[in-house]
Parts: sequence; C-alpha cells; structure tokens
Amino acid sequence: MTPAARYAAAIGVLDGFLAGAPAEKLLSNWARGNRYAGSKDRAAVRDIVFDCLRCLRSYQGRAGFTGGRGLAVGHLLAHDLDPAQFFTGEGYAPPVLDVAEIDAIAQNAPLSDAALLDLPDWLLAPVQSALGEEATAYCRALQARAPVDLRVNLTKTTRQSAQAALAKDGIVTAPVESVATALRVSENPRRVAQSAAYLAGAVELQDAASQAVVAALPLQNVKRVLDYCAGGGGKTLAMAALAPKATLVAHDASPARLAPLADRAKRAGARVQLLKKSPKDTDRFDLVLLDVPCSGSGSWRRNPEGKWRFEPHDLAELQHVQAGILQKTAGLVAENGVLAYVTCSVLRAENQDQIDHFCAENPDWRLKSHRNFAVGNIGDGFFLAILERY
Repeated sequence: MTPAARYAAAIGVLDGFLAGAPAEKLLSNWARGNRYAGSKDRAAVRDIVFDCLRCLRSYQGRAGFTGGRGLAVGHLLAHDLDPAQFFTGEGYAPPVLDVAEIDAIAQNAPLSDAALLDLPDWLLAPVQSALGEEATAYCRALQARAPVDLRVNLTKTTRQSAQAALAKDGIVTAPVESVATALRVSENPRRVAQSAAYLAGAVELQDAASQAVVAALPLQNVKRVLDYCAGGGGKTLAMAALAPKATLVAHDASPARLAPLADRAKRAGARVQLLKKSPKDTDRFDLVLLDVPCSGSGSWRRNPEGKWRFEPHDLAELQHVQAGILQKTAGLVAENGVLAYVTCSVLRAENQDQIDHFCAENPDWRLKSHRNFAVGNIGDGFFLAILERY
C-alpha cells in the first residue's frame, strides 16, 4: 500500500468509529476484508487511527472540519506533511480536497481549552480539579503513544538475563530505573508475544506503573492474598512473583476475563487459585487487592476510545460499583490484614473521594497510606490506597 492508500483506509475506519462502532472491531474487519495488506500496512493504518483517536479534537481543529477526512488532514498537518500530496484521488488515495475543505484548513480557527487538550468539554473541570497544575501535562501525555513495558519474572530470571534473551529475538529494551522488575521496549515491540523469553514465562507485558503499584503493596510475610477484581491476572502474577510462598486467589465478576490466567500462571510458574464464585463470607485474607472497575482515565493513551465514549452517567455508575465493592470485601480482610484499593484513574471522584466516603461510613477503618501515580515516564496513571482497621 502507498502512504496515501493507508490514509484512505484509516479514514474509513475513523468514519466508522465516529458513527459509534468500536475501533478495534473496525480495524479487524478492515484487515479481514483487505488480505492484500501486509503486516506493515496493517500496523501503519492502526497507528494512524489510534494517533487520531488520541488527538481527535485537536486534529479536527487543525483541519477545520470533522469526519475521518478531517482527522486524517489533522494528522498530516501535525506531522508537517502537505495533505494535498496525499489527497490526490489517484489509485487508492483519498479523493482530492474540495474548496470548502481547503478554505477550512486555511482559516486555522482558534480552539477551546478542552479541544486543545483533547478532552470532552465535560471532563475538563474534573481533570483540572483533580490534578491542578498538572492537568495540562496529563492531557499532553494522553496525546502521545504509551510505551510498551515488560515485567521480568524474577522467580525465573534476572532483568539483565531477560534483556539478553529478548535481544536474541531482536527486541531491544532498557530498564525502567524506578521499577526493579520493568523493561521498556524500544525496538520491535510486536515481536514480544512470540519471543522465547515470553513463551518461557520470563517476561510478561505489563505497564511499569502497574508493576510499581504491586511493588508498593505490603506483601511481606503475607500468607493468603485475594485479587478480587483480577481481570486477566496481570497484578495477580506480579504479586505471586513477589510473594512466592503466599497462597494467591484470583476472582473476577467476569469468568471470561479471568479465563486466560490459568495458562498465564502455568507459563509463569506461579501457583494461583482461580475462584469463579464470590469468596465465602467466612474466608479471610491478609491482603485483599481491589483493582476496581474505573474510567481508565489513567490509561487513555492506550485506550483513547474510552475517553470519547465516557459520559457523566458512566462516572456515577462506576462510583456506585466501586463503593459497593469496598463495602462487600472489607469483611474478607483478616485481623491485622489490609485492604488495597486501586484504580487506573486520575479522577478524584473515583479515588480519594471513594476512600473518604468509605472511612466515614466505616469508622473502624482508616487510611494508612495512599499514592497517586501520574501518567508519564513511569507509565500509566494509578491511584493506590492502603486501608487497615483501627
């Protein structure tokens, strides 16, 4: 495919997204329907689409008009490329820009603060309230691609040995200095899943900040650990590596999300008990991890679609779910145990406000410590609160 043809394909996907369809499904359908497109073409189209989703409002603002064509023009302008050289109408290139589109580009109309920062209008105030002076840096970080990070399984190898093994498969990495288990991939990230180190369970794909959250948990001398909202089990496996003698129990409200953990644990050499039903009221654990459902606002550079689909009523529903999980699981914590509340959100309504409400409703609990992980060099944005009984 020519570069212009790649933009034409991206425009079709973006139009489908703007009409309400999921981006991943659209990309998969396009790939199936265009078998002639090689792996480099598919990757290039995907990169254009996700760049446009990260910067949806500012790219359309650069172009001065909306739709997939507007996003493609904005993408080209952001990369100092002349749209006229791509919108030629020749072969599989997009049709030539019309007079109205050319005039819109030339006008270069000013954008609102929310559009410049690529946020929905309603989210600007909550983000600024939560982050203050750091709000702009957060939004700028979301406009860029997230790094690809790996967690080194220290029960099987060392970080240096993992680097060497990955290098044999052409995967270049560098240590994330602030996270002892993390490697950041700088070359050939798409090869990771087929690499010898990955297949042997020596490394797992996991954001460095997510690893830092697990490293901050009080895992010393724990005997029983419950990952209550385990999902695919990334944090479960990270805890198993740091507390290999502990009994790890993983639960998730969706069995389908939990299903891959069995194979992942086997590959990692971790002992994990999968709990398909809710824990019994009589069960007790030294550490209960609640990686609760949330907006995902700390990881929107990986899932930019979430930023544009998220609505105020979604936030209200999530707050209700989060508060319910906190109340439901508090009784599962053993004497002298801890409850660890985690979100990949930067919004105060999902973070400190939830903890303040829980402690007010449950005066026998107190906040021992908390930490905000900003979106940036370490990785995605997270919130961690460690709760204990008086």
